[in-house]
Amino acid sequence: MSALRNFEFFSFNLKKENQLKTDSWSDKRFISGCSLSMSFVPPSDPVNRASNIKVSQLCELCHCRKALLRRPKNLQKICKLCFYHIFETEIHNTIVTNKLFYRGEKVAVGASGGKDSTVLAYVLKLLNERYDYGIDIVLLSIDEGIIGYRDDSLATVKRNQIQYDLPLEIVSYRDLYDWTMDEIVACAGVRNSCTYCGVFRRQALDRGAAKLGIGHVVTGHNADDMAETVLMNIFRGDVARLEKSTAIITQSSGSPVKRSKPFKYSYQKEIVLYAHYKKLDYFSTECSYAPEAFRGTARELMKNLEMVRPSCIIDIIHSGENLVLKPKKEKRAPPPPKSMEIQSDGSVVLKRPSTSTFVDGNKCERCGYLSSNKVCKACILLEGLEKNRAKMSLENDTSTAGAARLTRKLEHLSF
Repeated sequence: MSALRNFEFFSFNLKKENQLKTDSWSDKRFISGCSLSMSFVPPSDPVNRASNIKVSQLCELCHCRKALLRRPKNLQKICKLCFYHIFETEIHNTIVTNKLFYRGEKVAVGASGGKDSTVLAYVLKLLNERYDYGIDIVLLSIDEGIIGYRDDSLATVKRNQIQYDLPLEIVSYRDLYDWTMDEIVACAGVRNSCTYCGVFRRQALDRGAAKLGIGHVVTGHNADDMAETVLMNIFRGDVARLEKSTAIITQSSGSPVKRSKPFKYSYQKEIVLYAHYKKLDYFSTECSYAPEAFRGTARELMKNLEMVRPSCIIDIIHSGENLVLKPKKEKRAPPPPKSMEIQSDGSVVLKRPSTSTFVDGNKCERCGYLSSNKVCKACILLEGLEKNRAKMSLENDTSTAGAARLTRKLEHLSF
């Protein structure tokens, strides 16, 4: 009887020991699986046991935690920590592969308070500390003067300045051009608002960076924006811009300021998910003049294509990168007419005028901004606005009355 009890006790202990070994081996298997898929597992977040989780509900990368989201890029089911790691690692690989930064460089982040620029500032500061880029980050914001939109977004940027402990510089349209976007829309109409704003904002970023002594501006343009730009250039037949629309680094010849896009391969939906799970403070209201923009048409088409083929965004970007246009045959220009100059002795000398032309990298004759023409686009737009402003002030003038005012009204009538 005692021998039977000893045998049962020995069998129980053996089963218990084998079970402990099995559990220990399974724990090592789970942890090793995580380490192979991810370079780090935060100790504050314990690994979930698969006892009460179905295999189909596990993360497809670490096989440790329950999947909480499906990646818009490839429809892969992953957990929150794996999503953080993949999102940040892809941006890091984009920065390293394209050599966007060098040690000791001062970089300005174009901060608008929206999701893209907020996530960009957060991730860039995080990666700079993690991988030791050795760069100095500054927030650079543009105040277009849109009441009810830009004033609220600037408040978000100021909060981000405190949250991320980064310096902030704000440049306004009023200080640079003596106009606000609300005044421009009232003068030129809503349909042309994005044309004016795009030209003025690009120049304002360069002027703000030059004011701070910065030669590199990073913007939050994501993969969706890049693909939409390719489609817009195709729709408009803008062949000249089609080749440059997918470049991750853009810089005019002779310009001291370059621009780069670390989010070139990041989907907009993933940026929103990252901001949501990280609980980042950003401004989500759309610009009041954006619905009239042509980009909205390309965005709607992109959404429909993405429903059928999720990889269409990256496919369009790769198509734009590999696009090579056939070189045009150069036509021989006719020789310029000769000018006639009469000398003091009465003789006539024929001279050809100088054929010097403006090239990319020259400066505007009016404002000194870099331009391939004698007058930059911003100055041309401002000239038209000033003419309309004078016309509007004349029409709204109430200082004169009586016969003079009636005469001015009759001049505008046509019979």
